[in-house]
Amino acid sequence: MNDITVSVFMLTYNQEHCIKQTIESILMQKTNFSYQLVIGEDCSTDSTRLICEKYVRDYGCKIKLLPSPDKNIGLIANYMRTIKQCDGKYIAICDGDDYWIDEYKLQKQVDFLNKNPDYSIVYTAVKRLFTDGKMVDYNYNLNKMQLNFDDLIFDNFIHSVTALFRNIQSNENTVPKWINNFPFGDWQTYLWVLKDGSKIHFMEDITAVYRMNIGVSSTYMKKNSVFVKVLIDILEYVREDKNFSHKKDIVVSSLHNKQKDLMTCYNREKDYLKGFQLFLSFLKTTNKKSEFVKLYLYSIFKSIA
Repeated sequence: MNDITVSVFMLTYNQEHCIKQTIESILMQKTNFSYQLVIGEDCSTDSTRLICEKYVRDYGCKIKLLPSPDKNIGLIANYMRTIKQCDGKYIAICDGDDYWIDEYKLQKQVDFLNKNPDYSIVYTAVKRLFTDGKMVDYNYNLNKMQLNFDDLIFDNFIHSVTALFRNIQSNENTVPKWINNFPFGDWQTYLWVLKDGSKIHFMEDITAVYRMNIGVSSTYMKKNSVFVKVLIDILEYVREDKNFSHKKDIVVSSLHNKQKDLMTCYNREKDYLKGFQLFLSFLKTTNKKSEFVKLYLYSIFKSIA
């Protein structure tokens, strides 16, 4: 991985309105180590690529541009090819519509991981920027400074724009190809990094801004049942992946929780048939039938209240 300490991993497509701010927020980083910006530019139809190319001309030694030459390949294919081009000891994520606001973000995070080899991911608090211009501080750490795979498998509480993680890619240890089946890849990547027992650290510093309600994942989040179904499908792949076999019990526990969430989502969306079908399938397997019946009836009540 040569002498690069951090690869900043960026995906962009048709983001001419904000890509300059994003790139500038990375170039402003003050560090005592070398870092690179790896941009997966997915054949934008606006001026995004031209803007990226200008920065390559001005900062060629810091930026690796990966253009899609002929056609848009889609977010997850862009994700997979871009992460493979990250040469650093660590990887940070900053999508083309987000940006950093702390010029020492990378330095703080690298210092922590260098001093704590039993940790593989460090993330921070964030500002959420809504489409109406409202900015809200967001701090989600489960009231724990130390977290691990068993926490993250239940909920991806890491805003990717704040994350720094160890680059564990090698010829024998690449991110799983089944990630290609999904519309996003950050949660699965974090789980992969953590699978052998390393930990997550949360920093209270606010280092970045995350734009809400835009991007591919926001499309899935508009309907809760669709998004939860994607999470269930991911968990099923994790469960079947032999590399996670030692984590099977906690993965199955998370999977059951998400399936219950899907049942309540269907009821709240008034798709009662799908909700009832899930209810019946659970009723056959759960040891807590009365508790589960109460959950089902409560979700029905909330949908009509």
